[in-house]
Order: sequence, then C-alpha cells, then structure tokens
Amino acid sequence: MDIAADSVQDLFTTGGGGSLGERMGIQLSEASAERVVGTMPVEGNTQPYGLLHGGASCVLAETLGSVGAVMHGQTVDRPFAVGVDINATHHKAARSGVVTGVATPVHRGRTMATYEIVITDDSGERICTARITCLLRGA
Repeated sequence: MDIAADSVQDLFTTGGGGSLGERMGIQLSEASAERVVGTMPVEGNTQPYGLLHGGASCVLAETLGSVGAVMHGQTVDRPFAVGVDINATHHKAARSGVVTGVATPVHRGRTMATYEIVITDDSGERICTARITCLLRGA
C-alpha cells in the first residue's frame, strides 16, 4: 500500500494528527521516513501559568513521530503505525510564538519504528526532547 499523493496532502492539511492536530494548530512542512518537520502555536496550547503545556509538546511529538513511522511502514508493507511508548523531557518553557518539532529515526525495523523529536522555540532553543516508539501493522 502506498500513500497516495492526496493522502500525503491530507496529512499536511490536517497537521498529521486528524482532528486533534487541527485543534492544536499543528502544521507539517516536511514528511519522509528520514525526517518530519512541523510547527505548533504556543497560544491556545498553554497550561494555567501561560506556559506551553507539556501535553501539547507530547501531541506534537507523537504526531511527527507517527507520520515518520507511517512513511517508513510503507517501505516494509506495514502502513499503519500505532504508538506504544512516548516519553518527553521538558528543558525550557515557551510562553509565546511557534514551536518547531523535527522527528528523525532512531530505529526503523520491520515491526517497530522509534523516532526522536526535538522541539525548539522561535529562537532555536531546545525546549523539549521526546521519543516515540510505534508498532507497525499491516493492512
């Protein structure tokens, strides 16, 4: 099963995360098995103290890592990725602007894929490092 061109465009249009990605304002700008890049606004994704919510960072990370896993899954005839583990370390707070996440593979196997996601703020400072592992399933 190949991701059709319109399906890839749908990933970009919906932020790669369906209705949650849309609600969070996630926008994909690059997507391949080797690298997935996306952005998310801080505004609207904050906790009560006005800081970017840690859960929002996890949503961005899982979205980007899962898109990478799906793209890799296409190459091993297992086009569906299901997250089985995610962790995140929050290094610094973000109060405004847009954060950018870059997902790169740590491991790409036949049944599992693991991606590291580095999230930075507008000034390029790392605010979060996350890792997601996805189970790859067949059609």
